[in-house]
Amino acid sequence: MKKGFVIIPTYNERENIQKVVPILLDVFKKIKRWEMNILVVDDSSPDKTAQTVQELAAQYKQVHLLLNKQKAGLGTAYLKGMARAFNDLGADVIFEFDADLSHDPQKIPEFLQKIDAGYDMVLGSRYIKGGGIPSDWGFHRKFLSVVGNWVVMTILTDFSLHDWTGGYRALTKEVYEAVEPEMHEEKFTGYTFQIAFLHKAVRKGFKIIEVPFKFIDRTIGISKLPQEYIKNNLSYLFKVRAKEFFESRVFKFMIVGGVGAIIQLTSLTLWRRVAVYELAVFLSIETAIISNFLFSNFWTFADKKIAAKEYPAKFIQFNFASAGSIVIQTILAFLGKSLIGLYVLFSLPVLHLAVDTGLLFAVAGILIGMFWNFFAYTTFIWKKGGTSHEV
Repeated sequence: MKKGFVIIPTYNERENIQKVVPILLDVFKKIKRWEMNILVVDDSSPDKTAQTVQELAAQYKQVHLLLNKQKAGLGTAYLKGMARAFNDLGADVIFEFDADLSHDPQKIPEFLQKIDAGYDMVLGSRYIKGGGIPSDWGFHRKFLSVVGNWVVMTILTDFSLHDWTGGYRALTKEVYEAVEPEMHEEKFTGYTFQIAFLHKAVRKGFKIIEVPFKFIDRTIGISKLPQEYIKNNLSYLFKVRAKEFFESRVFKFMIVGGVGAIIQLTSLTLWRRVAVYELAVFLSIETAIISNFLFSNFWTFADKKIAAKEYPAKFIQFNFASAGSIVIQTILAFLGKSLIGLYVLFSLPVLHLAVDTGLLFAVAGILIGMFWNFFAYTTFIWKKGGTSHEV
């Protein structure tokens, strides 16, 4: 029988723990094929929450306590709880769960059904059909929650999931083992933990699904949302997006395209000394294509690198794939010359170089051609290999 643990981080939650444990144990009775347990991770609460848990543990063998010597934050509490559950107690799945019953315990069987169906991570979502937030929340709280989730989705450009900031989740040991090594920076000790953990799980390709639930505001105690919540989350989001962009294939493609554009424009000036304008445009494009092919293979698409023996055939394909760009740029060059004409805009006597409208037509063609090239390269030349994720 598989083992599941509901991890409950606590700090001054003595009254809530007295309520939530019996309710969870009652829900567990309805669950088949899973041995369900509770692991309370208490940050040495002054109100003696830990003592209450110990009394419950003496009464119910499914209740466990992990006591932290000092308050270390939500993220740290969850990571310590996960380590204890997965590494010491034999858990196959853990739940993140609030002590104040904001999370509907009746949804736990549905979460487990999704895990049994093959999902790696299940999110309790307030923002899909069937979910909801308290109608009596003040504007400030609603704004932070609703708009906050939209900000996260927008910055991460991932709208496949709808509740990035929620704390009601279930995840398998495989997800924990893949993500946990990256979760030990200080910025993940607090509430940024939720966004960061989910973001890393998504990027690693785990199969994730949302289950709707209606969030219920706490009736005992006060919310512990820190003042730096917004600043820390935005800081993480912008940093991680910047890092992902500079490591992305699109960015590498842009750099290679930029280098190719410089090579093309430089060679265009040289080719025009020995050939008519239209032919010079064509020859400069082919010069840039050779550069782009080499840089793309060894950098942009390094994870799908073409073997040396495939070079001749692939280079021919690369030229055909780039034909769209050649056609686009040649047409723009012809139309520009015919409709606007070729005339000098300014000259650089020191370099013996005159800049005219012909270069402007070439720049316009390059920019439009780059969109075609990226599509063609990823679809036809370097289509094999790579990574993806299903959500």
